[in-house]
Amino acid sequence: MTFKELSIYFDKIEQTASRVEMTKILAELFTHISPSEIDKVLYFLQGRLTPLYERLDFGLGEKMITRALVQALNIESSLFVQKFKQIGDLGKTIEFFRNGQKTMFEEDLSIDDVFESLTKLAKAGGAGSQDVKLSYLSDLVQKLDPISCRFIVRIPTNTLRLGFSDMTILDGFSWMIAGDKSLRPEIEKAYHVRPDLGYVGKILKKEGIVGIAHVKPALFTPIIMMKAERMASAQDIVEKIGTGIIEPKYDGFRLQIHYSKKEKKVRLYSRGLEDVTYMYPDVVEGVLKEIKATHIIFEGEAIGFDPTTNSFLPFQETVQRKRKYGIDEKAKEIPLKLFVFELLYADGVDYLTTPFEKRRRKLETLIALSGRKEQDTLLLSPEQVSSSIHEIEIAFEDAISKGLEGIMVKKLDGIYQPGARGWNWIKFKRSYASKIDDTIDCLVMGYDFGKGKRTDFGMGAFLVGVLDPKKDMYVTVAKIGTGLTDDEWRELKNRTLRQSSEKQPARYEVDKLMDVDAWVKPLIVVEIRADEITRSPTHTAGRILKKTKSGNAMEVDRAGYALRFPRLERFRDDKRPEDATTLDEVEKLFQKQKH
Repeated sequence: MTFKELSIYFDKIEQTASRVEMTKILAELFTHISPSEIDKVLYFLQGRLTPLYERLDFGLGEKMITRALVQALNIESSLFVQKFKQIGDLGKTIEFFRNGQKTMFEEDLSIDDVFESLTKLAKAGGAGSQDVKLSYLSDLVQKLDPISCRFIVRIPTNTLRLGFSDMTILDGFSWMIAGDKSLRPEIEKAYHVRPDLGYVGKILKKEGIVGIAHVKPALFTPIIMMKAERMASAQDIVEKIGTGIIEPKYDGFRLQIHYSKKEKKVRLYSRGLEDVTYMYPDVVEGVLKEIKATHIIFEGEAIGFDPTTNSFLPFQETVQRKRKYGIDEKAKEIPLKLFVFELLYADGVDYLTTPFEKRRRKLETLIALSGRKEQDTLLLSPEQVSSSIHEIEIAFEDAISKGLEGIMVKKLDGIYQPGARGWNWIKFKRSYASKIDDTIDCLVMGYDFGKGKRTDFGMGAFLVGVLDPKKDMYVTVAKIGTGLTDDEWRELKNRTLRQSSEKQPARYEVDKLMDVDAWVKPLIVVEIRADEITRSPTHTAGRILKKTKSGNAMEVDRAGYALRFPRLERFRDDKRPEDATTLDEVEKLFQKQKH
């Protein structure tokens, strides 16, 4: 397939508002694409050249890309900039100019040709690399047709704007094979083990749905982390799972560690699939010294440690370790300890479906512990096996007294379900005076400009929402205007600077009364605490509309869920937008508070 043909599909998707129609277009595209090209197409659909967990940046800012486009068009820079300001989109601006000229270099480049050029562009480094990058982009713009130019420019600027998530692509896979969404759960299960759409697409094209059953964990491909259910009492926990293993619930960075002794290679992945190895050199060193397996995938929680007092630090101090600069200095100031609690793979054996108690016992044999907390970087999470309500409550109070969040209770024969919630893990967190016994992870969707004192912040209130998986949309639950310190307002504004969007993102369902002055792309996750979940006709989480008697308008049949007295707890840099609290979870919390 040529890149021009692919761009026609991109254009169809961009012009489509219906999620079902998008899925059908994707299915048609996947049907016509060859097995050798499908992985590249899937990365293009994400505006990337690699899976999410691999770092490959284009290294081109807006100004540099503008230079390349001006060079390709051979026009005055001021003319291009003037039109760009008018249109507000680099892709459509280059399309406008290329519609007005036919270049002698234009040809039908294949998907492979374009992918190869963009890969060389991204990998160019060293002296003169910027000129090399400009040359590759300029060459592509001269060779491609106008509509292809619109999309080729949006890939390195991360502004493809096709308006769908990975889940819609999984639906597209199902439609390609079955003509409906019936195979989505099976495909999604494989994707959670190997979250590489290119890999999953290749398997489906070559082997069909039967090939998906053979997908297993792979070293240096992060597995989407399992999530825990919530419960508000020890009695509920015992009634649900009986005997369980009690562990402290730490408040740090959850990491998934991949290690090959043969290669002397360690990779640390965050909950959001980000490769954060470079941030935590002390953890890497600990893995190299203290893991006895040849190949292993395991999980733990990294927490700041004060060697002078031999005690652990609160999250507010631990979070300082998440940085891009000054890493070595901060590592000496705030060393980390990794509490290890989960084994997923070791020396050729897949442990995902092994009962938790056996996974735990195997894990204990793979860590070389000296027994001295101040010397070891890796520590096994303390455990207690119990089915006693009283013992669970004592363990919970003990954890709280140590400044921890609470406890985890894990089912003895529970399996590890990547990306899913099940009753394998249950978290029992500290209960506050509010009716809600947990926090809610929300997506920042937009904000209103500040007035008075908040003029300096550039923000007076911000809109947040949760994920409705059935619709694959983000639905609103609160607009927050209080409960932040001045520094938190500034921090939030700084985070939105490069993520602002003039148009409401396609996956946002927002009532007109909740409209904002500026939209924010779906990237920033915040942890919100609220006193109560109430009903509101202006919020779209769980809201149901029906036609009026005249049939010419819509009215609220059931009001949506809303957070009462919401306030910012912290930024969740370790979570992807897909990890936001779901509408189902909000509904469960709402039902719990009524009892």
